[in-house]
Amino acid sequence: MKNKLFLFVFALLLNGTQLIAQEINWMTIEEAEAATKKEPKKILIDVYTNWCGYCKKMDATTFKDKDLIAYLNKKFYCVKLDGEDKNTLTFKEKEFNFVDSGRRGYNELPANLLKGKLSYPTFVYLDKELKVLLVMPGYRKAIEMLPIVTYLGDDIYKDMKWEAYVKQAKGK
Repeated sequence: MKNKLFLFVFALLLNGTQLIAQEINWMTIEEAEAATKKEPKKILIDVYTNWCGYCKKMDATTFKDKDLIAYLNKKFYCVKLDGEDKNTLTFKEKEFNFVDSGRRGYNELPANLLKGKLSYPTFVYLDKELKVLLVMPGYRKAIEMLPIVTYLGDDIYKDMKWEAYVKQAKGK
């Protein structure tokens, strides 16, 4: 009887720990590129800076939503990319360096992905071949972000325009 009780309590604790510890599996751009070669998935890149208030707010709220976390971990490789990273980054066999310009400077990779329009946070969605699907600047709540990642993650964009998808989703 004690063994069964112990196993039951242990299972509850283990299950509870998994729920509490559930978070997005963030990786570097290099790790995501390597992972997509082994097991193809789309990539979501969160371009942020350490001084960005809305970036921190999304980390504390949007990226804590269990439904969003579960979906992103299943369908995407998720990357945190500091727009002001001083390190040399490698993506698609090209090196991107820090450019000391203005008050803070910037890294060439996020500047390249955002076509020079550096604003934070900005989300870049890549397909399995590492081509840009969408660049989406600005803060988003989980309830706003989930339909977007579903639209892209489930390949709905291939057969339906965004406006029709939103209209259909509101009808449900």
